[in-house]
Order: sequence, then structure tokens, then C-alpha cells
Amino acid sequence: MTLTGKTAIVTGAAQGLGAVYARALAEQGAAVVVADIRDPLDGAPRPDAGRAQRSAGVFVLADVAEQAGARRLADEAVRRFGGIDILVNNAAVYADLEQKKPFDQISEAEWDKVMAVNVKGMWQCAKAVVPHMRKRHAGKIINIASSSVYAGTPGLAHYVASKAAVIGLTRVLAQELGVDNICVNAIAPGLVHNEASRRLNPQEEYFERGRTRRAIQRLMTPDDLVGAVVFLASPASDFVTGQTFVVDGGGVMR
Repeated sequence: MTLTGKTAIVTGAAQGLGAVYARALAEQGAAVVVADIRDPLDGAPRPDAGRAQRSAGVFVLADVAEQAGARRLADEAVRRFGGIDILVNNAAVYADLEQKKPFDQISEAEWDKVMAVNVKGMWQCAKAVVPHMRKRHAGKIINIASSSVYAGTPGLAHYVASKAAVIGLTRVLAQELGVDNICVNAIAPGLVHNEASRRLNPQEEYFERGRTRRAIQRLMTPDDLVGAVVFLASPASDFVTGQTFVVDGGGVMR
């Protein structure tokens, strides 16, 4: 599943899961463009720390919810590396929510912010990269959804609704872009035991309950998602499109 010679964009990758995805793609040989609304934090894994050839990456400050930001991101990837082969649509409002709340206590501004980044942002980035993928008659778009869509996680109505929209958008794009040999799939992670999830779920018992409900009864780590991302980015998945891969240790089976 080598990605040598490929160029990937990973949004929301200054830290957290996005940084893990960026590193994984770089280690498989891809040149990686990291996009975020903030500079990478000290110690965050940058793609230019990868061990593979062509892993020297670039960071682009961009708000993917804005058309100009998405286009600037795509243009920079092409300018630096000559084209775009892979888009990992990861940018999302999640940890910044700070706390869960009933659906009728969510403000209109907060609802709109979640939808603007989590759904509109993916749409904007797809629009920005697809013309470049069409030139090569190939491409991989990986949208990050969430298994909370199937669980109906309470307290996150806007987040869950946005991730359900991501799955729907994935299917439409797969149908429309198949003729261009562009594969569009989604990954729906389960509850990851990381800093972002602990901010919303400060009680460790919450993670323990999730662990015991899984077929594989251990806590989920960011590295558990790497295999699915690399597979969907690689030639091994060239005949896979329109699918949503739930990666959660068997907590949700559908």
C-alpha cells in the first residue's frame, strides 16, 4: 500500500487525529500538505518528520469552511508538489465544543459553526481538489465521519447531524465522481481515548463503559485508525467507493 509519488492533503491536521493521519501517509511515502486554522503545536507530528522519501511536507493556514481558503490550500499543494492525489477531509468542530448539551440548549451560532466546518468545509475542499484529480483521471477522497451517527450519542445533536451529512455527501460524491476514477469513502471512528474526547467526556468511566461494549474490549487509540486511512488512500482500494468504514472495535455493527 505504498504511497510513494503521491501528494496528500490532510485538513485539521495541526494536532490530534489529523496529525496522526498526516504522519501515517508521510511514512508510506506521500508528500503531505497539512491544513489547519492554527499553526501546529510544539511536538505535534508534522509530515516532514516522516521517514519516507518525499515526506517533506508543508503547512498551509486555511479555513476550509471558506471557498477562498479551500482553493488556496489546493493551489499550494499543486504549486509545491505538482498535483493532488489524496484528500483526507478531517477538519471538524469537536473538542472546541467543550461540553455536551441537550439539543434545545445548543445556540444557533454553535449549530451553524459545526455545520460550516464539518459539512460545508468538506464540500468546499472536495470542490477545490477535484479539478486537479480529474486532470489525472484518478484520486482518493476520504471523509472523516463518526460512529456516533449510528449510536445517536446524546448531547451532541449538531455534531452527530453533521457527521450523518458527511456520510450522505460521501455517497453522492462517489456516484458523481466515479466516471472520473475518483474514489470517495468515509471512515467513522468510534470513541477514541485521546485529549479531544477527554475534554468532552472528563469522566474516565465513560471510556470504560465504551470499552466493555466493544467486541474487542480495549480502549481505542488514534493509531487504530491508521490502517483504514492508508488503505483508502492507496491503490489497494481502487475499486472501493461510496462506503463508510466503521472503525471502533466492534461497538457498532450494522
